[in-house]
Amino acid sequence: MLDLVSLRRDFHMHPEVGFTEFRTASKVVEILTSLGYDVIYGQDALDGPSRRGLPAQGVLEEAYERALRDGANPAIVEKMRGGYTAVIGVKKGKTDGPTVAFRFDMDALPVLESTDGDHFPEANGFRSRYEGNMHACAHDGHTTLGLGLAEKLANGDFAGTLKLIFQPAEEGVRGAYSIVQKGLLDDVDYLFCQHLGVNVPLGEIHGGSHGLLATTKMLAHFHGVSSHAGASPEHGKNALLGAATALLNIHAITRFSTAATRINVGVLEGGTAANIIPAYAKMIVETRSETEEVNAEVEKRVRNIIASSAAMHELDYAIEVIGAAIPINYDEDMADLALEEARHVEGFHSFKKGEYNAMGSEDASFMIKRVQERGGKGTYMSIGTDIPAPHHHPKFDIQEEILPRSVELLTRIAKRLLT
Repeated sequence: MLDLVSLRRDFHMHPEVGFTEFRTASKVVEILTSLGYDVIYGQDALDGPSRRGLPAQGVLEEAYERALRDGANPAIVEKMRGGYTAVIGVKKGKTDGPTVAFRFDMDALPVLESTDGDHFPEANGFRSRYEGNMHACAHDGHTTLGLGLAEKLANGDFAGTLKLIFQPAEEGVRGAYSIVQKGLLDDVDYLFCQHLGVNVPLGEIHGGSHGLLATTKMLAHFHGVSSHAGASPEHGKNALLGAATALLNIHAITRFSTAATRINVGVLEGGTAANIIPAYAKMIVETRSETEEVNAEVEKRVRNIIASSAAMHELDYAIEVIGAAIPINYDEDMADLALEEARHVEGFHSFKKGEYNAMGSEDASFMIKRVQERGGKGTYMSIGTDIPAPHHHPKFDIQEEILPRSVELLTRIAKRLLT
């Protein structure tokens, strides 16, 4: 029987950021295989060209080698080389029936975990071993839930097909789209996605979630010409100045009366020395909105500003989309079903549906939309746990008692539908 706490702590100690989850995914493949699941992974589990924000090849290789040093199965991770780190477990029941899927994200964040003595992972010996990377958004717990659910239903004593989707690169909303484009959601009748925490206290559950925003994340490259900043500045074309011009004007984009918006330039880098006109600069910017339509309009204005700023300074430019998500419109009856089952699980005592508890973005939205487009249904649940610090904070943590409780809930949901 799986020890959920030990499993979660092992994942916590080995946090891997998006598309580098080689060790994590390798362990998922091993456990699913040992439980008798058919396992899809490597290039069979996601569409390579559809991946967004893929790390540089050197970063992928470094993470690959680290995973091998830390015990990843060489034969398994070889198929994942290059950032193909999605895993799909499939279990067919004893008779025909619907296909029910659950999504679990696996990636960590580039956050330096706290070493303070009152930080639970530090005090209990399972702080991150990868300095600068940390499970600061509960995905170590999510991955554990998926494997716990897999164990509960490993006997296949149900009607239909259970599909467990272990997704890479949720942070930055990058990984789900490539799984959707591979067609792996096309046969799903019911899809359940979930997140631990998100400002929901222990004992409370939300059957659906509002407030997840459409977003586009872009990397803009500005290319100019270097020259001596003192002797011949007029011969240079200042890429950093063009990027800075874009930054100021992007933040001046007007608010909309039809939907809330967010905009942020999170990275601006360029130049090499004080006496050289910068020949290159890069900028990472994100747009968000309550609706796809308004987000698309804001994105269009950002693109226009980048183009105009580049033209003003006679620069070349290019824009890459490195992440995206759309709002989630969950199905009411799926949220009701989840709450009905939660009422039978000891430890849940507060039941809500459709609360505005989240104002971030989630690329599970693409999965839910694909299922709905093909006649299926889906929802995105928030499962409560008290947290000592906000998500993405160096002292973030979850209450581990939520792990078996959540596995029981997901098992009940699966059995309810796989009939």
